Amino acid sequence: RPMTDLLAHAHALKATVAARADEIDSARRLPADLARTLAEAGFFRMALPREYGGLEMAPARMIEVIEVMGNAHGSVGWCIMIGATTAINAAYLPDHHARTIWTDPTIITGGVFAPKGKAVREGDQYRVSGRWNWGSGSANCAWLVGGALTLGDGAPQARMMWFERDQVELIDTWHAMGMKGTGSGDLAVTDVLIPADRSVSLTDDKARIERPLYAFPAFGLLAMSIAAVALGNARGAIDDLVALAGGKVPTGARRPLAERASTQVDVAKAEGMLRAARTYLLDSAETAYEGASRTGALTLEDRANLRIAATHAVRTCAEITRMMHELGGGTSVYETCPLQRRFRDAHVATQHIMVAPGSLELAGRALLGIEGDYGQL
Repeated sequence: RPMTDLLAHAHALKATVAARADEIDSARRLPADLARTLAEAGFFRMALPREYGGLEMAPARMIEVIEVMGNAHGSVGWCIMIGATTAINAAYLPDHHARTIWTDPTIITGGVFAPKGKAVREGDQYRVSGRWNWGSGSANCAWLVGGALTLGDGAPQARMMWFERDQVELIDTWHAMGMKGTGSGDLAVTDVLIPADRSVSLTDDKARIERPLYAFPAFGLLAMSIAAVALGNARGAIDDLVALAGGKVPTGARRPLAERASTQVDVAKAEGMLRAARTYLLDSAETAYEGASRTGALTLEDRANLRIAATHAVRTCAEITRMMHELGGGTSVYETCPLQRRFRDAHVATQHIMVAPGSLELAGRALLGIEGDYGQL
């Protein structure tokens, strides 16, 4: 499916997904039939190499697709973001493992990058135990990944271990204030043996497939995709407020909310904030991709700008949803009003470590020319 088709497909699905918002939040996970529909359309193949049935889309085009689905429903955009970015592992894993995992192009993969497990080397295998939280979308995954520190194999290294679904216990811990429909419960494994070469380090290993998308830092790509969800959600918040403001006459007032000067100013401010954040994110992604296409690598400045743009976008979008939620007044607090969901989802997105304030510290150090380890940038 050409990439332009996927963006058009996202727009076509938007109303259908939005209509299921309450069902998705009540289920606290992405419904299996919707996950299958998204998989068949190619949403989880955006970053998968072409060799395995992937679309291998340019990062800026991925942002645009994820943004539309984040607009439809934040949790749906989030699950697409996790599944799509996890698939970049196929460019790092040995070919035979990549072909086993992505044997069917509708396979969904997911998991947690944080090295919260331990992997003890036993010959050509690792014995892995661990428990990870924030396992977004895992109920619909055929394969899952969990980060672990290697032991008995030289210096400890954080590597991501690939598990078959039936090797992993899914623990329903996802009772959260926002992103309710992501099914981000815990994952756990105990003494699971996996081939040592079915593990990757996205910071220390070099991608086996040498094409521009796989020159991108994996964590930078993840941060950008989180920002794409946030952008779509914030766009939805502005649109929801505009729809509300034309008909709502605030208590004690005579004119609709839309006719208040303060409403007009804040909507205009929010529009400017959103468009500026979006432009910076897309520009950073396109500049970095062009550089990778020419030289096969990203400069440290490009990598820093990707993370600044992503973190800036997520935090700006949270402020936009706060402004729109506040403008909605008492109407916003009811579960029947979409502004409460926009607000909650935005403020859960800000808590992801890839767009936390620490990412700005790392990016700032790079821009200031301070020597250091920038593998996480």
